[in-house]
Amino acid sequence: MSQRTERRGGIHVDQSDLLCKKGCGYYGNAAWQGLCSKCWREEYQRVRQKQIQDDWALAEKLQREEEAAYASSHGPQTQSHAQSAAPQPHPGHASLGPFSKFEEKKTNEKTRKVTTVKKFFSPSSRTASKKDTPEGKTPSPSISRRASFETDQVSKDFVDFLKNLQKPGREIQKQCRAFIVTMSGKKDLGADELSECVQDFYQNLADRLMGHYKASSESVEQVMDQVEKYIMTRLYKSVFCPETTDDEKKDLATQSRIRALHWVTIEMLCVSMDEEIPEVSENVVKAITDVIEMDSKRVPRDKLGCITRCSKQIFSAIRITKNEPASADDFLPALIYIVLKANPPRLQSNIQYITRFCNPSRLMTGEDGYYFTNLCCATAFIEKLDAQSLNLSPEEFERYMSGQASPRGNSSEGDWNRTEPPPAPINPVLAQLNNNLEALSGLSSRQETLMEAAQSLQADLLSWPESVQREVHGILEKYPLEVLSRTVSAIDDDNDADNENLPPPLTPQVFAG
Repeated sequence: MSQRTERRGGIHVDQSDLLCKKGCGYYGNAAWQGLCSKCWREEYQRVRQKQIQDDWALAEKLQREEEAAYASSHGPQTQSHAQSAAPQPHPGHASLGPFSKFEEKKTNEKTRKVTTVKKFFSPSSRTASKKDTPEGKTPSPSISRRASFETDQVSKDFVDFLKNLQKPGREIQKQCRAFIVTMSGKKDLGADELSECVQDFYQNLADRLMGHYKASSESVEQVMDQVEKYIMTRLYKSVFCPETTDDEKKDLATQSRIRALHWVTIEMLCVSMDEEIPEVSENVVKAITDVIEMDSKRVPRDKLGCITRCSKQIFSAIRITKNEPASADDFLPALIYIVLKANPPRLQSNIQYITRFCNPSRLMTGEDGYYFTNLCCATAFIEKLDAQSLNLSPEEFERYMSGQASPRGNSSEGDWNRTEPPPAPINPVLAQLNNNLEALSGLSSRQETLMEAAQSLQADLLSWPESVQREVHGILEKYPLEVLSRTVSAIDDDNDADNENLPPPLTPQVFAG
């Protein structure tokens, strides 16, 4: 076992590495710097509050600098104005009016400038400006336009579900609709701010259900699943891979990285799966299909379901190969292999979407959270994969990455293949494709044989009438037809005996010629 662990190198991950770094016992996430969703929100709010305080301190500093600059530039003018106004009669009344107006004007100007600076650094300045504009009061076009069939079906299912809850259902529906309208007016927010809004809504709604309506944890979990499905289906287009993030850039980088690692074999990763076994090959194909299907789902819970199904297919393939239950050390290398072979579309965007908008309880505990954490680890491992991770020399790794060499062509050079049988096909889908091509090749040869036979039959049919005609002519020439002359009588002689028995009127008469 120690030798096997040593061979795996960087692929082996302790289960403690999957947990939150703060030791709360929940699963962590690489996107949250190794923290769980709960600890990450606390850390995020702490950093955000500190940023707000720093912004206010900077605003106050700018205010003091403005006041000092204003006083230095307008101080002499104020003093000269006061001195010229002093000799005037009735100084207590005549001169105080213009001077007080001037001071009031100056104070108002300073207040306006300081307020503008404070608004600039306020975290809610962007949302406040939208509320002040007429556009912020009109409903979003995405709410008013006709939704797609999927959105309509989800809305119908959500309403049918809430009917069973009666009074809480009406309040939940009202809050969800109001939240969607509110989120539609916050398209300019960053991904973290959008995630914070959604997570706050989840938390406040769950707390109200448990506190005000005394609902059980199981009932709250069911309600929150339906709320997540309804909200995220309506907001999917605006919050998935938003333009304010670099998710698309990361997607392209990850896809390019996986394409560059197409040469990695199952033996290099020490995966405990034998694809020569039909059941194992079928499980591998299904796992690849499930992880690719993740991109077609809109709800974070449904995307997690694809990851869970993919992981269970992997565990099944390992169990069939080893004839024993699979371990966590066997699972992660197999998951890395599946991701490399599948190259799922928009992998980083889907991971970030689940991280930002999924119900946090699903990511913190349970099998969904465990499998999702392993997928994040697999993605991070692929990004950092090097020669040591695959037990290769740096020279071999560089040759494979540049395409100058292939593991298949250098099977006798690598240490990983000296004591092991030749590698199985890299991708079961490609193996199935090769089998289909061979079958098509066989069908093509059979079709050619059939076409040759059909052409031969056609030639025989064309030559058959000529051969028959020649045979008929030959027989006629050999046996010519002779026509004999015959005397024809009025009445046949063979019928004379019968004619004698006829009555006289019917007796035939013979006339001389």
